[in-house]
Amino acid sequence: MSVPTFALIGTGAYVPERVLTNEDMAKIVDTSDEWIFSRTGIKERRIAAPQEQTSDMATAAATIALRDAGLTPAQIDLCIVATLTPDLLMPSTACIVQAKLGLPHHTACFDVSAACSGFIYALETAWAMLQSGRYRHALVIGAEKLSTVMDWTDRTTCVLFGDAAGAVVIGPTPAGSTASIVGTKLYSEGENTELLWIPGGGSAHPHLGPGVPPRFMQMKGREVYKFAVREMEDAVRDILEQCNVDADEVDCVVPHQANLRIIDSIAKFLQLPPERFFVNLERYGNTSAASIPLAIDEARRGGRIQNGSLSLLVAFGAGLTYGSALVRW
Repeated sequence: MSVPTFALIGTGAYVPERVLTNEDMAKIVDTSDEWIFSRTGIKERRIAAPQEQTSDMATAAATIALRDAGLTPAQIDLCIVATLTPDLLMPSTACIVQAKLGLPHHTACFDVSAACSGFIYALETAWAMLQSGRYRHALVIGAEKLSTVMDWTDRTTCVLFGDAAGAVVIGPTPAGSTASIVGTKLYSEGENTELLWIPGGGSAHPHLGPGVPPRFMQMKGREVYKFAVREMEDAVRDILEQCNVDADEVDCVVPHQANLRIIDSIAKFLQLPPERFFVNLERYGNTSAASIPLAIDEARRGGRIQNGSLSLLVAFGAGLTYGSALVRW
């Protein structure tokens, strides 16, 4: 029996209205536009309204993706939300999105927590479940309200991140199309947990108070940078070898949007010109699990990804986790 082929048949994205520029950041912490941009490539980021939840942004992006795929909520039987900023510890944000979208009760809904690698982790999970034959259409969403886990007095972290959501619909490859998910590859290095983490709020430190770690993101930037460059290079090399694809066959690389220097390093490693890379980091900053689906949607709508083209996705995140995927459109 041949393995069924599945493809990304719809994309969508959502960003909040509020724009927080580097000049705005300079009014909050000791920094400047030059300091931030020269080190990261970021000019501005979006910040969700106080009443705007991760599930709201996820629902908005998913609605656009469903419309793009030509499907109704009733046709979705699997919904996965990748996020490190869920609405609640329980239930899952995916279940909240299910209710807001009106997905049927037989839809399997759950969250994936792999931080900035979350979308690729969710993509592989959905793909495997679809290939089992028990599901037909999957909604995969990356959504983050990172502004709620930032220490706004720490310029080493708060200048980097923003809020957003992106979504894709995965379904059977349309008749006559070559579109497909070509391959995926995932990795984890759990011994490096404390390089990038939120120490408070979990079962290890459930309460706030004297001596209890804060519920803010903490990062050892230099070490994370070295890890990101090294392991993202490994991830792209491995997925190309696994799928027997040469780097020059890739039409568009969609990397995790964390730091322009990291993206430049990947471009040099692949020996590909900068125009093969889609970068929207300047306008949104690092949106964690939303980063890649947001970039995919913008690349498609801007003509950078076209039918028949091959895209390479690669990300790294807390865990530490990293992964890559090849997608034919």
